[in-house]
Amino acid sequence: MLEGGMPELPAENYLNKRNIPRMDFLILFLFYVALVLIGGVMTCICSKTQYLKGLVKGGAQAFSYMIPGCLQRAMLGLLHYLFHTRNYAFVILHLILQGLVYTEYTCEIFGYCQELDFSMCYLLLPYLLLIVNLVFFTLSCVTDPGTVTKANELSFLQVYEFSEAMFPKNRRCSTCGVRKPARSKHCSVCNWCVHRFDHHCVWVNNCIGAWNAKYFFIYLLTLTASAAAMATVSAVFLVQLVMVSDLYLGTYVDDLGHSQAIDTVFLVQYLFLTFPRIVFLLGFVLVLSFLLGGFLCFALYLAATNQTTNEWYRGDRAWCQQCPHVAGARSAEPPVHRNIYSHGLWSNLREIFLPATAHYERKKK
Repeated sequence: MLEGGMPELPAENYLNKRNIPRMDFLILFLFYVALVLIGGVMTCICSKTQYLKGLVKGGAQAFSYMIPGCLQRAMLGLLHYLFHTRNYAFVILHLILQGLVYTEYTCEIFGYCQELDFSMCYLLLPYLLLIVNLVFFTLSCVTDPGTVTKANELSFLQVYEFSEAMFPKNRRCSTCGVRKPARSKHCSVCNWCVHRFDHHCVWVNNCIGAWNAKYFFIYLLTLTASAAAMATVSAVFLVQLVMVSDLYLGTYVDDLGHSQAIDTVFLVQYLFLTFPRIVFLLGFVLVLSFLLGGFLCFALYLAATNQTTNEWYRGDRAWCQQCPHVAGARSAEPPVHRNIYSHGLWSNLREIFLPATAHYERKKK
């Protein structure tokens, strides 16, 4: 045993007696992660074209022939409930996953790192980020995103200039009956129009609009930081453990009976066999850090250019106009959308935390 009761990694003689295969599952896992990331990028690209729509439609038709009708109706009903109605399913799932991750971190990594004399500030950082994250998660859930009603539609109509290409004047919402301010959109899930609508987030069971965008941004930032901090602590712990035990200096016997020096692949495999939950947690928070980091960078880009996700999706992107199947059909047409709401980096970022409606209402008073 290592000092403090931590399990001791085997010495060289013990490793020579074991015939441990190469870790093929690591290659498969990396291949799987690469496919997920590539699939996500391709989905974003293809969502601007008809390719993805046709592919999804064809796949759904082929899938319908293999699944009984009653099961199809049950699946469609479940999907409709989860993604097209307001419910707390993903909020509960979010809290459960967060609780499981922090429970594993507390029960496994925190105690081991204390025995290796890690700095307490370093170990408590994920908990601090968790507290801040939960505060802004709650604010994102409960704050009115900027619901447009008969009572406030007049003030909202005067906040942003109308862009005739995307937000024409004097248009009424066919569902709410209110006059639609520029940059607003009717959310089919919440069944109301939202000022400066960004998107509906199932994880907070709320729309993201002008009044809660700042809370959602900080929530996303702290969630990414907490995942990255936990991944860093876990990785440093495993590296420190290998260095303390001198495992990297040993040898092992491969499938052919030859003595081989321990390499990185073997170390990862052995650590997985010795600390499976810690390595799995590390892999999970590492992938989560990359996914959340990508989403955070996208959110930063939108904030810096004063766009919403809805406007970015609907906008006529220059890179899409260069596609062969699009360029021929639209080359003679003028651009469909031009961002008229960007007023410089700092003004754009300030608008996230001090929405334009707030300035207007203060002036009016």
